[in-house]
Amino acid sequence: MNLETAKKGLDDVGFLEVETPEGMDYAAEIVKLKKEKNAVILAHYYQEPAIQDIADFVGDSLQLSYKAKEVDADLIVFAGVHFMAETAKILNPTKKVVLPDLNAGCSLAEACEAEDLKAFKEKHPDHLVVTYVNTSAEVKAISDICCTSSNATKIIDSIPEDQPIIFAPDKNLGAYINKETGRNMLLWEGACIVHEAFSIDKLINTHKEHPKAHIIAHPESEEHILKTAEYIGSTSGLINYVKTNPAQEFIVATEAGILHEMQKEVPGKSLYPAPAHEDNTCACSECPYMKMNTMKKLYLCMKYELPEIHVPEDIQKKALIPIERMLEISSR
Repeated sequence: MNLETAKKGLDDVGFLEVETPEGMDYAAEIVKLKKEKNAVILAHYYQEPAIQDIADFVGDSLQLSYKAKEVDADLIVFAGVHFMAETAKILNPTKKVVLPDLNAGCSLAEACEAEDLKAFKEKHPDHLVVTYVNTSAEVKAISDICCTSSNATKIIDSIPEDQPIIFAPDKNLGAYINKETGRNMLLWEGACIVHEAFSIDKLINTHKEHPKAHIIAHPESEEHILKTAEYIGSTSGLINYVKTNPAQEFIVATEAGILHEMQKEVPGKSLYPAPAHEDNTCACSECPYMKMNTMKKLYLCMKYELPEIHVPEDIQKKALIPIERMLEISSR
């Protein structure tokens, strides 16, 4: 397929379908393109290892938000999912932001449409709306403040105790925050398909096989998984815990892509992914959206600067307010 045909079909497939030479060294070509285009690659911990290794910065949602805001490159290449690239565009609107595959979405973002949240807000007009960063720009635009798993407790603690709160869209993270803060937030009925895929029975068996392993988990996981964990935290929090804890074995309950960076940080320790249900495509739990990005798509995305992320100016300005509130509180 030639480039012009690929561009015309971009809206249908979400990524560029252009033939590349057989055996192309995508890593080497991407390095060249970074220099030629003054580009920076931001990647999430859940991306495939090759993408993490070629990225200029790898982090969780909060870290990537900070990085996106300060980037001075001409081109921001976001190796993550759609809402993350949107957030980068909102924080740095004068820069061109591209995403390898527009179909790289998020089950949480899809569980909370702006019109539905707006209608829900109208039924609870006295409630402040706190939305997880895993939401669309349109949802952020009607939110009062955003949060990530790294700063959620801090954000909620910054709000007066007598202020009613709607928390969307992750009911598992919301329930965890309620327990941690003693709040009674009104929770949206959304959940992450990755973190609801863990099997408690298999997790128990894995721990029997590795009795010295510490179980650590992301707060998007279901309560019965969190109850088994010695530590609960964001992706960056999990990595830091493994680095600083003297234990030598860990069972990690979050998207399996984190193990790549985690293992680099602790090469002498043993890491085991928490097992998923029988019907999962992988023995571990992987995000099908995160894995839509590939080295080929990343290369084509950089070469042709497509697909590009666009956020309407009115939405960008409104969505920026809750994101900046989050960043300001997080930096205190």
